[in-house]
Amino acid sequence: MELEFSGEIIYWRGPSPFHYVPVPEAESAAIKAVSSQVSYGWGVIPVLARIDDTEWETSLFPKDGRYLVPVKDLVRKAEVLDVGDTVTVRLLLGGPR
Repeated sequence: MELEFSGEIIYWRGPSPFHYVPVPEAESAAIKAVSSQVSYGWGVIPVLARIDDTEWETSLFPKDGRYLVPVKDLVRKAEVLDVGDTVTVRLLLGGPR
């Protein structure tokens, strides 16, 4: 499954501070519908993600009924992004083919 959506980069000071883009509700529901087919456990979904010209492998994390896309520092630096910026995210669920 491939998805594309726009969202704002947020900073979460959880146990592992990181930057994320929350997946909108409709797209999160679509991911949840196929999660048993693409998850490798604990509700974590492997994906190939892309913002502009930067592509990376990561995993979506479930949070409050939605998913979060981790945005690595390498991606933020390459695309000159910061907290509050709105980005278009493309996801390929299940990771690279």
